[in-house]
Amino acid sequence: MTLSYSHAHQQGSGTTEVVAVLVAITDHTARVLTVDQGKLLPNGPLMPLHRSLQAGVRQWVEEQTQQPLGYLEQLYTFVDTNRRNIDGHALVYVSYLGLVQEQEAQTQPLQSQALWRDWYDYFPWENHLDGMPSMIVDFIVPALLDWADKTKDTVTQQRRRQRVELCWGLTELMLISGESTDINAGSETTSDSEYESKEWVAEHVLLRYEMLYEAGLIPEAPTYLPRQQKNSLPADWSQLIGVPMYYDHRRVIATAISRLRAKIEYRPLIFGLMPDVFTLSQLQQSVEALSGVRLHKQNFRRLLDSQNLVIETGQSSSAQRGRPAKLYRFRHDIELQSLLMDSKLPKRK
Repeated sequence: MTLSYSHAHQQGSGTTEVVAVLVAITDHTARVLTVDQGKLLPNGPLMPLHRSLQAGVRQWVEEQTQQPLGYLEQLYTFVDTNRRNIDGHALVYVSYLGLVQEQEAQTQPLQSQALWRDWYDYFPWENHLDGMPSMIVDFIVPALLDWADKTKDTVTQQRRRQRVELCWGLTELMLISGESTDINAGSETTSDSEYESKEWVAEHVLLRYEMLYEAGLIPEAPTYLPRQQKNSLPADWSQLIGVPMYYDHRRVIATAISRLRAKIEYRPLIFGLMPDVFTLSQLQQSVEALSGVRLHKQNFRRLLDSQNLVIETGQSSSAQRGRPAKLYRFRHDIELQSLLMDSKLPKRK
């Protein structure tokens, strides 16, 4: 059966599926476990033999990937109206977030169809480790403002523009009047717009993805503009906008990233992703990989000291260059959850 991005589900009479987003950090890179050459997340129908949703997701993940699961929590329940079973009922799927430690992700043999992928392959605009990606200013925000201006309702137009500013951390500044106002004009036309940076909220991943979907700027959208032959997007837009996935699975990953980015500000979920021992630099780089932004080194270490979250092992790393760094491990004899309930990550540089 050939799949498409809005494929009708004809595999059975069930109405519920479970979908898992497994996350690992390897070499300071946030990764997700996928199947079908990166086009799907591990998934499968909920069956009568499963005593619970969680039991179902564990079975399908291990069967499809050979990856054992540790920490697991439920995300959201989605209704995919584009997918229907043989009786014509819309498919409901329940999503889960699982965390895998680095060593397990590196050493666990996977099924041939399973593949770890950098999650920024799917969401390139979310990676701000080297500053705001140029694609946001050059392509995404202009295309979204063009989408906002195409509505005839001035109230809707204004609300869409405000959403763009809030989600993408940019405000449009009109610098030249009386010139071309086509923000999607080609290189031969001078744009009359520049943008002022506002606050980038890292956990707004799902909001940004859903806005791109609503505007028809990603392949999963039924109104995908390049497919409609009525747009002025660049020819390589499909490469710029990230790897598409079947069904709504990229939206599920966006949900998981939003959840993780929000939770690491007040719960120590990073513990489920780190090896038993690590350096403080490795810990900071792992948090940065999840958040997509750089953190202030001294603020980060001051937070760790004040919360008493880690302890020295008495050993040092065998660094090839420079001075060996002290190795740490997390404290397991204290209530980590309560310690971080009112804490925030240090602000980025």
